[in-house]
Parts: sequence; structure tokens; C-alpha cells
Amino acid sequence: MKGLRRFIDKIKPTFEKGGKLAMLHSTFEAIESFLFVPDKVTLKGSHIRDAVDLKRTMAIVVLATVPALLFGMWNVGYQHFLAIGMEAAFWQNFWFGFWQVLPIIIVSYVTGLGIEFAFAQARGHEVNEGFLVTGMLIPLIMPPDVPLWMVAVATAFAVIFGKEVFGGTGMNILNPALTARAFLFFAYPTSMSGDKVWIVDKPDAFTGATPLGDAMVGAIDNIPYSPIEMFMGYIPGSVGETSTLAILIGAVILLITGVASWRIMASVFAGGLFMGWIFNLVGLNAYMDIPAWEHLIMGGFAFGAVFMATDPVTATQTTRGKYIYGFLIGFFAVMVRVFNPAYPEGMMLAILFMNVFAPLIDHYVLQANIRRRRKRWEREKVNA
Repeated sequence: MKGLRRFIDKIKPTFEKGGKLAMLHSTFEAIESFLFVPDKVTLKGSHIRDAVDLKRTMAIVVLATVPALLFGMWNVGYQHFLAIGMEAAFWQNFWFGFWQVLPIIIVSYVTGLGIEFAFAQARGHEVNEGFLVTGMLIPLIMPPDVPLWMVAVATAFAVIFGKEVFGGTGMNILNPALTARAFLFFAYPTSMSGDKVWIVDKPDAFTGATPLGDAMVGAIDNIPYSPIEMFMGYIPGSVGETSTLAILIGAVILLITGVASWRIMASVFAGGLFMGWIFNLVGLNAYMDIPAWEHLIMGGFAFGAVFMATDPVTATQTTRGKYIYGFLIGFFAVMVRVFNPAYPEGMMLAILFMNVFAPLIDHYVLQANIRRRRKRWEREKVNA
């Protein structure tokens, strides 16, 4: 590492102001910051000093996705060999899935980071680390059989229209990864919402439908997966969304490190349970009779609650607002699933919808606090 440090220091003047490659300063600075902790220090004024910066926060989130990623790779191979009627060993399943998922990850990062670097160069700004997480989340919410060109187009759309047009990292109002999925969902629905997708190289006789796909076409009573299989993740689905267990391991990492809000996570699950319980009471059709708790292990509900709803940029900031925001996400996710089976993955739409309303929720929470303090001040003034 010392040799690399010396090499970086040697070529650094070339990329600074006045150097031959000064136009690429943002790109060089991004690579240097990725390899080493910046050596900049505060010389004057009062500043908050903390060991946790954006790069470390992003790295922790990526680390938290690893259990879901590794299980997803194994499950891609498992579902493939199951569909063709072959028994495969653990590593055979894993390596098949690894080579299927790896290109999706590469395309996501190459496309997204390429655009990020281009915008940073054009604006003369530093390259932010925000896409380190987005670049991993996008492959995890894609079906394993998605064409790579679709991944590239969706990633480009998400970065440009979901993030950069608002000013870049920290300024976007919609979750970029979900923006990519929503783009594919509406632009290429057969690749994202069809009831016979989600398995790589499946034979025509094997549908490969997810539990939500079965529910969407009215086969609720014949879903071929038990609750334990859905919880463990032995089902078709997006790469990182099938295993609730692996997702909860990631949730523990996020909560222990303080990166994600437990208030939002808990509220999302509470909202989903409440809406599911209401449907259980009504029971007008078979979809409403699905036990409320099963909604939490179907589709992308758990993944959305842990990794998407807790995005600190697009979520609410106030303490009370986090409870409201999370509860409504879970509430609307189950509502969309049941009321409009054409959109079985209601979690995506619920989070994007609440992303838009997050500032409004914070506004009314703050106004309520102001009114409450004003009334308390007036009472104290009268008593005095």
C-alpha cells in the first residue's frame, strides 16, 4: 500500500490545477478517496468531527446486502436446476448463479459510475459515493433473467432523471434503485411483472412464477411454496429479495451500526400487518384471506422495508415522521397488492409514493411541534 501511496502522490500534480490532466481532477480525486482516507484536515473554525463519513456509511450498507446477494446467487442456480429436473450440489448452484448475477452487477456499476463521473467532470464537483449502494441494490431487485441492456438503460434513467437532475447525491427525492425498477416495470412489463419469468433458462413446461405471480393470476390456493420456504427464500424472485432470513441478517447489521432507522423498519412491518389484518377481517376473496404475516415474507416486502424505505435521503427526517412514513409504506404496499393484482409488487409503488410525500410529512410534524410549543408558552405566560 505504501508503494501505491507513493505512486498516487507522484502523479497527483498532473491532475491538479495547472497540470496537464487538470480536467480529470474529479475522476482522480474519486479514485484516490476510494483507495485511501483523504488527508485533508480542518485548520480553522468549529466543525463536527466524526469517524463515520459517507464512504463508510455506504460501505456498511453494501456489507449488509452481502447475505442477500450470496443467497440470491445460490438460489438462482437452485431454481435453474430445479426447473430442468436436475439435482445439483451446493457449489454448482452457487457458481451458476454467480456467473449469472455478476454481469448484472458489472453493468449496473459501469453504467451508473460512468454517468456519475461524467456529471462530476461537467460540473467540476467531487464524485460522491452514493452510487456505491445504488449500484448494488439495482441488481438485487432485478430478475435473474433480465437482459443486460435493460439493466443499462434502467440504470442510466435512474441516475440521470432520478438523481442528477435534482443535483446529485443527497438531493434526489426518489430512491434511485427503485426508480430503475419502476422504469423497467412500466417500460418492459413482461420482463418484470409477468407470471412466467424469474428463472434462468427454464423449460416451457415450467412456469417459474413467484408466490405473488401465482396470487396475481388467481392461483392463491395452489401456491406451491410453504411459509418456511418463502421465509428461507427457496422460491423464484428477484436476485436479493427472496430470502427474508438473509435480509434480516442485513437489517441487524444496519441497526447495530446505526446506519438505518429502526423506527422506519418496525413501522413498515406494522403497517403491512395492520393492512393485512383488515383484509383478513373483510375476507371478500381468497387474496384477502392470506394471513397478514405472510405478506411480510412474500415478494420484496422485507427487502423494501430494510434497504429501500430506510434510505436517509428520500425518507422522513423527524422522529414522529419516521413512524408515519414507515407505517404508510407497509399499509399501502399490502393495499396495492390486494386491490390491484396487476401490480403484485406493491412495495415498489408504496415506497416511491411515500418518497414524494416524505417532505410534507416532516412539514406537518414540525408545524404540530411549533403549535404545541406556542400553546405551552401561552399557558406559561398566563400563569406567570
